[in-house]
Amino acid sequence: MTGEKQDNICYCVSLQRQLEDYLNKLLRMAMYRKYHHTMEFIDISQMSFIHDLGPKGLEGMIYKRSGGHRIPGMNCCGHNEVCYRWSKRWLVVKDSFLLYMKPDTGAISFVLLVDKEFRIKMDSKDTETKHGVRIDCLSRTLVLKCSSYRHARWWGQAIEDFVRRHGKAFLTDHRFGSFAQQEENIPAKWYVNGKTYMEDVADALEEAKEEIFITDWWLSPEIFLKRPVVEGNRWRLDCTLKRKAQQGVRVFVMLYKEVELALGINSEYSKRTLMHLHPNIKVMRHPDHVSSSVYLWAHHEKIIVIDQSVAFVGGIDLAYGRWDDREHRLTDVGSVTRSVAMEQAANANTPASRGVSSNDCVTHSNGRGGAPSIEKAELPKLKGIGRTRKTRFSLYKHLHKHTLHHSDSISSIDSTGSGSVKSISLQTGVGELLGNTRFWHGKDYSNLIYKDWIQLEKPFDDFIDRYTTPRMPWHDIASVVHGKAARDVARHFIQRWNFTKIMKPKYRSLYYPFLLPKSHTSANQLHYQVTDCVNTKVQVLRSAADWSAGIKHHEDSIHQAYIQTIARSKHYIYIENQFFISCADNKMVYNRIGDAIIERIIRAHKEGKKFRVYVVTPLLPGFEGDITTGGGNAIQAVMHFNYRTMIRGEFSIISQLKKEMDDQWMNYISFAGMRTHAELEGSLITELIYIHSKLLIADDNTVIIGSANINDRSMLGKRDSEVAVIVEDSEMVPSIMDGEVYQAGRYALQLRLECFRNILGGHTDSSIDVSDPISERFYKDVWMTTAGRNATIYEKVFRCLPTSLVRNMAELEQYQSQPGLAQSDPGRAQEELRRIRGFLVQFPLDFLSEENLMPSVGTKEAMVPTELWT
Repeated sequence: MTGEKQDNICYCVSLQRQLEDYLNKLLRMAMYRKYHHTMEFIDISQMSFIHDLGPKGLEGMIYKRSGGHRIPGMNCCGHNEVCYRWSKRWLVVKDSFLLYMKPDTGAISFVLLVDKEFRIKMDSKDTETKHGVRIDCLSRTLVLKCSSYRHARWWGQAIEDFVRRHGKAFLTDHRFGSFAQQEENIPAKWYVNGKTYMEDVADALEEAKEEIFITDWWLSPEIFLKRPVVEGNRWRLDCTLKRKAQQGVRVFVMLYKEVELALGINSEYSKRTLMHLHPNIKVMRHPDHVSSSVYLWAHHEKIIVIDQSVAFVGGIDLAYGRWDDREHRLTDVGSVTRSVAMEQAANANTPASRGVSSNDCVTHSNGRGGAPSIEKAELPKLKGIGRTRKTRFSLYKHLHKHTLHHSDSISSIDSTGSGSVKSISLQTGVGELLGNTRFWHGKDYSNLIYKDWIQLEKPFDDFIDRYTTPRMPWHDIASVVHGKAARDVARHFIQRWNFTKIMKPKYRSLYYPFLLPKSHTSANQLHYQVTDCVNTKVQVLRSAADWSAGIKHHEDSIHQAYIQTIARSKHYIYIENQFFISCADNKMVYNRIGDAIIERIIRAHKEGKKFRVYVVTPLLPGFEGDITTGGGNAIQAVMHFNYRTMIRGEFSIISQLKKEMDDQWMNYISFAGMRTHAELEGSLITELIYIHSKLLIADDNTVIIGSANINDRSMLGKRDSEVAVIVEDSEMVPSIMDGEVYQAGRYALQLRLECFRNILGGHTDSSIDVSDPISERFYKDVWMTTAGRNATIYEKVFRCLPTSLVRNMAELEQYQSQPGLAQSDPGRAQEELRRIRGFLVQFPLDFLSEENLMPSVGTKEAMVPTELWT
């Protein structure tokens, strides 16, 4: 090589290095890094190299046409050339979404998620413009304009090639018609009741590094996630979210905006309370009932997602009354008292005098902190002030049992073991609550059939007298999933958030940002994982429609998963659900879950094979009403459709089974509820346990957990919005099925065993064997016998309702006039109650069977469409 050539090569290398140095220095300067001409010059933006957003895709300047959004009632926009506006935007293509930004500010203007209807069209008849590219998906038609035919062809082909290469998982129609595919090797965990669920939620929230997504039907900011409360306000939901927001984590909350005349959940209060905590907490409510014409349907999902890597899905709202454990206590008296700052002279040092908002969270431990100075008239009306009663619960023993040896948790415990917390200080903003701990503070102590919630803006005021009225225990199921399945849950949340931002003008400002889905390519890089998980196969399911998620075709993948899982089941189906409204007549009821159960049982009967169906549902619907007089109109309306599904009318499960097998139907299906009893102020009391679960287990290997009730509202997809997961086991363990050795799934088996032990009393009586779910001995001698015996004892002791002994209103009056043993002979009543095992009771299939339970003409319940109840 000649010296001249060598000099030229060295010169070129030198120029290259100088150019690299120049560009690197340029990009280190914030002003130029964000400058849109710099972006255009080197074809990159701030989105180019964010690892979690997936591989770098195409970027460039385009002109986009306005309109094309699928917003109910607004689809006229963009269909007429007069309406068109062309705007210059910076387009970014990623593996599962497209976004465009304003070139001058870098603000994201829209995010388009790739889905099964993602299409690229470039013909002028499709784009209605010269040199155009049309991008279609379920939520929008986006039209781009390019400078030339060749430029348009390049953009269209390049976008399609990139998305099909990197995002093919989102482009196909998945099992059950779901938006998400089944993912393997997903760490998953189930929860029975709110205690362990809320504890894991609290720990996961604490680990959040970037963002938290929450959506609930109802959210109560002041609930405690860990109980008993031994660390002050540290684990109160609002305090936890504020603490994370102060650390830089962005918190996004979506709440159902209720029809205020119909529901008293006061989402406006929840939104206002959370928004005042910190600017990093953003809250949206949806829908707007007038503009969207959505009056009957609700956002019913219960989702918490941390960093798009950990997702909690199930039936448990972060709201009052939901926290419970396997004991399902009816009473929570304690001896909590209130205290104002000791002297007015000390007020100069209180948070109130320093200008601290009453909404501020104080995270002192159990020492006496300075309480806000509040006039006595503003103090909470806590029942039982100054009354001290002994409780069975020993906090000291509880803490040692659970090894909570934190100095700030244990220091104020009475070391004598009396269970007394000497000075728990809850900074409520309305004075301190001092004394023995309670599990349910203020509005959290509830009985929704006795009285609906009121005055939610006064969270620590009791609204039910704890000394006369038992609380209603809350039985519920939830789950947590990680990795790619968590990404799918987050993707659904993001779709709803971005749709709400587009739809409601008040959310279109930059204060409410567009959210971006993280890529599946980095989903398995978990920085946090919930303990005690099992590796499983998980698919995310949902009920979604135009009004709820802005998609062209509604999705009912939860409904389809239920039907197909029931049809494929070989041994048993176990269902816990808040409602049981099914059996399609295509007039009033359309979901086919009941029909699938009928078909599966008839098939087993014809084949001469053993098959069991267990249905556990609340003894009464969860509406305020006095059942001693037959119940309120809302209670009776839901009862009508529940009974129509079970036993009454030609479409019911039992009626159709009787046509095939007479009374042999009892060998195949059992309907049951849950009830418990306790002592309050020296008197025996009973109350039903409210089953809020949305659970199906099949064959000890398949589980569906979510927010969807068995009714048309949840299942049809067009109505309430819902999210669920179907979990299928990949780790097998030896078990037993009808006396034979059986390979069961670790996840499903352990969940079924926990449910059975909880319901049948297996946690306290080890002689109760729940290992074989379909044997004659278990089905008849354990399940059916326990349910029948418990129901009979409760009727004898308490004369409680509902009961099959009451078939009409005359019998109801007569039944109520006769005292039970709890009143006439308390000693004998105690003896009878000692025979109770667990909580299971037979469902009273004949209760008010001779009465028409539909709302009578003239009542407000009769004026609303039937779909409200189904």
